[in-house]
This record gives sequence, structure tokens and C-alpha cells, in this order.
Amino acid sequence: MRKLFGTDGVRGTANTYPMTAEMALRIGAAVGRYFRRDGSGVHRVVIGKDTRLSGYMLENALTAGLTSTGMNVLLLGPVPTPAVGLMTRSMRADLGVMISASHNPAEDNGIKFFGPDGFKLSDQAELEIEQLIEEGVKPAQAQNIGRARRVDDARFRYGERVKSSLPRELRLDGLKVVIDCANGAAHRTAPEVLWELGAEVIPVGTAPNGKNINLGCGSTQPRVAAEAVVAHGADVGICLDGDADRVVIVDETGQVADGDQLMALLATAWATSERLKGGALVATVMSNLGLERFLGARGLRLERTAVGDRYVVERMREGGFNLGGEQSGHIVMSDYATTGDGLMAGLHFLAEMVNSGRKASDLAQQFETVPQLLKNVRYGEGQAPLEAETVKAAIADAEARLNGQGRLLIRKSGTEPLIRVMAECEDDALLAQVVDGIVAEVEAAARQ
Repeated sequence: MRKLFGTDGVRGTANTYPMTAEMALRIGAAVGRYFRRDGSGVHRVVIGKDTRLSGYMLENALTAGLTSTGMNVLLLGPVPTPAVGLMTRSMRADLGVMISASHNPAEDNGIKFFGPDGFKLSDQAELEIEQLIEEGVKPAQAQNIGRARRVDDARFRYGERVKSSLPRELRLDGLKVVIDCANGAAHRTAPEVLWELGAEVIPVGTAPNGKNINLGCGSTQPRVAAEAVVAHGADVGICLDGDADRVVIVDETGQVADGDQLMALLATAWATSERLKGGALVATVMSNLGLERFLGARGLRLERTAVGDRYVVERMREGGFNLGGEQSGHIVMSDYATTGDGLMAGLHFLAEMVNSGRKASDLAQQFETVPQLLKNVRYGEGQAPLEAETVKAAIADAEARLNGQGRLLIRKSGTEPLIRVMAECEDDALLAQVVDGIVAEVEAAARQ
């Protein structure tokens, strides 16, 4: 079992284990050694980051660790996570690193890794890297220490790649678009790309100061963007998260649509144009039951995976599928990208608006959701509340009460010390009862 890596890399509070400069140096040395085990040739790694203050500290520490094993480091500066996947492949690097805690608050940070193919690392690779971290690695000889240099045009390269996923003749002239960048990695790129495609751009969350990423804005808090859409009479709002690999859509009335609705739109549009490979959409166990029913009624399948966009991507690659994602807004279009790309997905929503001539409100609510209730319970270090017999009994009772009327999902978060309790059921009263019953027992177990 992995101890350091979670659902999406290593994550925690900055300057607290494991997000310390010392640990980042050790991680850098271990991953550097892992990717140049043969010890020959020239090896390079690209490093991107979002706008968190702690990104400077972790970037320097990772660079020190990587160069100590002979890796040459290319520093991209603030860029979206999907840009790191792209640049890892295009620059023929052995490894890509993104320093970001995604949608988490500014005091958190994380480190994500991409292999030479631009895809996130497998569980097995992360386990082997953890073993190297524990064992320690021998540094390179003095004459073999790596170099580091800045790459100044990374965001422009990424912007061109995002635009190239659309037909060359498509333009956004006449569309007024609110773009909320969460004071994060896409704060310059996203407004530039929209403007270059002809849209009238109203920027929100584009003034990062190191401490305001995801603060009252972005895909997890789209209220400000929704207010801006209504106030400016905009046609649509696009809300990204801190590292721009997630997106939610705000229609012209201020209504918010999540990743499930966007995936439903793209899946049916791609199926109609015979672009949807395998007749299926890949999503996680968190996606709404309404999405599954919507696709089934159209002769399409929903392939479910564990939570985490990399598990979605793994299933897509295994099955030859080209569209997948998460309810939270990770949308993966593998014909164009190796990971979730919020800006790219937002542009494809705008393309559907242009091609159909329909309003955002007509496109953003594709199906009626089954009522879904999710509650989180925080637990302490070393605790295992799901192992308590009282919790197991509560879960069994809830499953019996649902009895085919809905769906129950209990899981540990891969990024935070939380137990997530989620249920779906068309009976609102029953839904609240089963979730609250389990939450109460988990809280009681966590207090012991």
C-alpha cells in the first residue's frame, strides 16, 4: 500500500509533512533516480506550478533533488496541469512534475507526476518511488549534476494546443464570456485564448497574490462568476479551478452545471457525429445515476471507475475510449490531452453553442439528476472509523433500506483525512435518513 501518494500525487499543508522543502528534495531525488536508473544519456524533467506562495519553495527543493541525480530541469512557471502533460511529451522529457493542490485552499500544496508519455504515473510506479524515498538515493558524481533553466513560452505553447482541438474555422465572435480562473494557473492563458478566438471576455479571479487561489472563486465556488454573468448579461461563464484541470459551466441565468452535465452533452454530440469511440463514456463512481440513465436511453454506456481522473484515464486507455471525466469537472478528451483540461472542455462547450445556435441554458442541463447527498466526516491521524462494527452495521442497514431504490457510496478521500458518505435516491426523506445515520456513526467512531 502507498503511504505517501494519494489519489492525485502527494498533497498536504505547506511546510508540514509531507509538503516541506526537505521532503520535496527527497522526493525529487527519488523520482530523478527512478527515471534515470540506467545512468546513461541526457535526462530532462519539466516542472510547472500554480500560483501558491509555497510553490516557490517546493519548486526550488524539487529542482535541487532532481539535479542532484543528474536530471536537467526545465522550469515552466505557472501553467495549468494539462500543460505539464503536453510539455512532457513535446519536449521529450523523461518526467513531468506539477506543483499544485488543485482546488484546495492556498495553504495546501501538492506534487503530481507525469511519465514520458504525458500520462500520470501508475500506482505501481508511485509505490516504487516511495520505496526509493525511504531507502535514500545515491547522488550523481559532481561532473554529472544536472542543470536548470526557465522556459518562457510554455503557456503560449499550451494555448495553441488548446485552440487546435477546435476546428480552425470556428470563432467565438459575438459571445460574451465570463472566465473565472480561481486566481490560479490559467489566470493569463484562459482569457488570452478566449480573446484570440473572438470572444468578449469578462475576467474573474485573475489577480493571484500567492494566498488567494480558489478563495471565493473558481469551479468549487462559482457564485461570483454566476453573479458576473447575470450582471454583465453574458452568454455563459466558465469556471476553472486552481490548476485549471476542472471546469463547471454557468449558463446565462446564473445556473451552474457540473461535469456530469457537460459530459452528457459532449457524449451525445460526439456519438451523433460518430466521434465517440467505443460507444461509452468513462466516469467515476461519484457520477450521478441520472447520467447513467440518460446515456442508456441513447444506446450509450457509462463505464465507472474509482475516484480520480487518472483512474478514468487508465480505463479509457484500456478500453480505447476517448471521452471521460468526473462530476467535479475533470473532463478528459484523450484525442487532444492526457489528463483533465478545464479550459479545453470549456471551449468545446462554447463550440456546441456556436454550432447549434442554442443558449447555454439549453445545453447545460442535459438530464434530470437523481437527488444526491454527500457529507464529509473528518477523522484524526491513525484512526480507521470505517473499521468500527457500528459503522459497518449502519452501512448494511442503509443498503437494506435503499433496496434497489438508489445507490450508496462510502469511501476515504485520497487527498484529505475525510470519510465521504454519498447516497442517491429519489425519496428525499429516505436519502437524508440513510446518509445522516451513517455520518452519525462515523463521527462517533472518529471520537473514540
